[in-house]
Order: sequence, then C-alpha cells, then structure tokens
Amino acid sequence: MNAAPAGEAPGGDLATLAKGGRTNIVGFLLRLAARLPFLFIAGRLYGADALGRFASAVVVVELAAMVCTIGEKRGLAQRLSDFEGDPSHAVADGLLAAFLISLLAALALWAVPAPLFPSGIYSRLDHLIVLAIPALALTEIMLAAQAYHYDIVATVRARAIVEPWTISIMAAVMYFAVPASGLSLAYLASIYAALAAAAWPFFRGYGRPRGWRPSFPRMTRLLVQGLPLAAADAIEWGTRRLDIFILGLFAVPKAVGVYYVAQQVASLPQKLKTSFEPILGPVLTRKLKEKDYAAIAKQVCQVGFWITAAQAGVGLALGIPGEAIMGLVGPNFVGGTGALGFLLVAEVVAATAVVSEAALVYVARLRNLWVSVATIALQAALTVGAMLVAERLDFNEGWRAASAAAALMLSLAVSSLVKAVMLSRILKQPVNNWRWALVWAAAAAIVVGQFVIRLPEWAQLTFGIPAILGVYGWLIWTRGFGPEDRVLFTRKVTHEEPVEPLPAAHPTLAPTPVDGAGPRP
Repeated sequence: MNAAPAGEAPGGDLATLAKGGRTNIVGFLLRLAARLPFLFIAGRLYGADALGRFASAVVVVELAAMVCTIGEKRGLAQRLSDFEGDPSHAVADGLLAAFLISLLAALALWAVPAPLFPSGIYSRLDHLIVLAIPALALTEIMLAAQAYHYDIVATVRARAIVEPWTISIMAAVMYFAVPASGLSLAYLASIYAALAAAAWPFFRGYGRPRGWRPSFPRMTRLLVQGLPLAAADAIEWGTRRLDIFILGLFAVPKAVGVYYVAQQVASLPQKLKTSFEPILGPVLTRKLKEKDYAAIAKQVCQVGFWITAAQAGVGLALGIPGEAIMGLVGPNFVGGTGALGFLLVAEVVAATAVVSEAALVYVARLRNLWVSVATIALQAALTVGAMLVAERLDFNEGWRAASAAAALMLSLAVSSLVKAVMLSRILKQPVNNWRWALVWAAAAAIVVGQFVIRLPEWAQLTFGIPAILGVYGWLIWTRGFGPEDRVLFTRKVTHEEPVEPLPAAHPTLAPTPVDGAGPRP
C-alpha cells in the first residue's frame, strides 16, 4: 500500500472537503440523537452532584489522552505525505509511542488521583477511569490514519454512533447495578467500544506492519517533532475544559454538573467544526507541497464560512429555547441557561481560530503554539477573576457557570482575531470567513424565536427548534451561499479538476516543518 490517499472526490479539493463535511454533518445529527439521552439519564437518575464529579474526572483524563497522542491527530497527515513504502510503519511508530506514554500517564493518575477528583469523593471503581487514557490516544491516531485516506465514515461510526450510544445505554444499565460509579464505568465502556470501532477499519485498511521493528531513536524524534503539535492540540482542547477544572476548584460539584450539561449541549455545534478537521489536514498538506498559498487561503475561508454558518444556526436553535433544553435534563439545570448562551456564542467566534490553526500548525507551528498558550492563559485569568468576583458577591451556581462561560467566549474571540491576522500575513492572502448574510439570517431566526419561547416547553423542542433552523437555513441558502458553497449539499460537481496523488518520499521518518516553514510575510 502506498502513502497516497485514496478515494478522492471528483471536482478537486473543494469537492473533497464538501464530501468529508457532508459525512460528518450526518455524524453530528447522529451524535445529537445519542447525546441527549445520556444527558437526560445522567441528570434525572444520577443528579447534578454526581455529574459534576464525573465531569471533573473526564476533563483530566481526556486532557492527558490528548497530550499522549504526541500531535499525531493532525501531524500524522504530514508524516504520511512524506513517507514512502508501507505507511503502516509510520502509523505503528505513532501508536506505540502514544501507547507507552499513555500508560505512564494512567499510572501517574492512579498513584495520585487528586487531579481527577478535586472534591475528594470517589470510589475504587471510579478510579478505573484512568484506563480510558490509552484507549483514547490510540483511537485518535487510528481515526487520523483513516482520515488521511478520506475514510471519514470510520470517525462518524466511532465518535457519533458507537461512543455516545454506548455511554447512554450503559449509564442506564449501571445505575441499577453500581449507581455510585455508574457514570465512570459507562464512560469507560464507551471509550473502549469506540476503540474497537476505530480499530476494525484501521487494520482492514493498513494491515499488519510487516517488517516493522520498534526503534527508540525513531520514536524519540517523533516525540520531539510532535511536541509543538501535541501542546497546541492539548491547549485548543483545554480551552473547552479549563473552565470546568477551575469551576471545580471554586464551586461545589452541583455547579460543575450544571455547567457540564450546558457545555455538552453547546459542544454539539462544536462537532460541526471538527467535522472538517480530518479532511482539511490532508488537503492543506498537499497544497503546501505545491506551495499554492492562494488555494490554502481560499480553502480556509470556504470551510470557515461553512462552519460559522452551521454553528450559528445550530447555536440559535439551541440557545433561544435554552430553558426548555436545560429543563429537559432536570429542573436543577435550568440555572445553566445563561452559561449555555455564552458557550454557544463562544463556539461561533472560535470557528475562525480553528480553521486558521488548521493551516498554522503546518506553516507556523511554534508561533501558533505561543498564541494558543497566550489564549489559555487569558482564559485562566478571566475565569479565576470571574470566580473571585462571584465568590465575593455570593453568586449562585447559575451565575458562576455563566461567568466561566463568558470568560471562555472572550478568550476565544481574541484567539480567532490573532490567528486569522497571523495566517493572512504568512500566506499574503486575506483570511476572512465573515459574510453579512449571517446577520440577516440570525436576525430572522431571533424574530421567530420570540414566538417560539412563548410556546409550552414540549412545543419549543418539537416545533420551535425546526422553525428557527428552517428560517435561518433558508436565508443563508438564498442570501449567503454561492455556487461553491452549494457543493457542500450536492454530490455532483460541474467543474472537475484532476487531483494528483501525493508524491512519495523517503521511508524513514521525515522531518516535520518547523516554525515559519511557509512563506514569510
């Protein structure tokens, strides 16, 4: 098997991006259908306190797993594009390195569980949650390897079907078996189910790494080269979880549980953003080899608008009837409606940063890392400041959750602005995904929403959400989408351009671009 990605869509990169996006949008809808039952079960059966303790542990586990991928989630595409011979050897290096590091991380958290459970309340079964770290790291790398060959279905199957439905079903089952640790065990079961769902297509596609031998020097180079990407991935992911960690230090578990539910609802439009990440990396790395910087800027702007338009629509549909959605989980969670609103806005403003970073990790890796570090530092400062004010003024759980969400929104807005300007200067091309049609569509959706919130809660959820989405979508389609945008919703492409396979390189581990590998401003 060679390293060139297979299965490219006719019509060139735009069609490839659109095809991957379409597949993952279906995955988003499936994940939405599966995630809401879990929140309902967790909120109604386990309660806000248990959900808060579970959320605090998951934050640390998933952050550790993200670091343990050593940047392979996004860096693997570039390594494979510079790798000749059997690509399974390159993937095997990453899998083994990630597995060994994740084992060390799991052992460390087993020995020192305080970061997992800041409240100090946990059982031995809860402690087993550290076993999720190796499985999470391996799953990310396997799915990245499949995405390099444009197999986005594997990601949808593992992340949008197997994982969320497993945790929903197991959370209900475990409540009657071990209610004190049911959420942790259900989570652990879902992570290993997702690993199995990712491993099946991976081994079918790549096969066994025949002739491969572990090499400590090779894995050491891989670790050193992947550190900037691993740090950037961990920081980008950490900006969505630092607020929960800080909230857990300053507030009772109930407040963390309320915030966690709001964050889980708000993370649903975030999945639309990650829908394009697996397919955008291989497309950008090919254009970088061709030094076609105008095409890179165009692809970033195109995908950025798709993501922004989709997230804004979903955000409005979920945010306007927010009280009804939070009340569905339980009456104790309605106080998190304000936090839900801020978090949904945060996901919209973050879209520019995410698509800009998709290119920056290849052309300005270290500068992107420093901006990410500054972003999470700003978020930490704003969140801690907000918590101190909330404590001084004796705010309730809802206000504290909203304050943490507002801090996240402001820090992500700054990050988007800085990263877009930085990428524009490097590529010497404009990078902007804003269109005025977003304003007109949002305004119309808000007007419809004023009628929706006057309906009973069941009607808001059944009829109100589709009505808001329908009005917003119609205006975006008629006023905002041009011919290239509509490729996202069609399987036929009128203007075909040939897509050349990626050239092969040397079979040894190729050096990864360092900061400033792209054109200088």
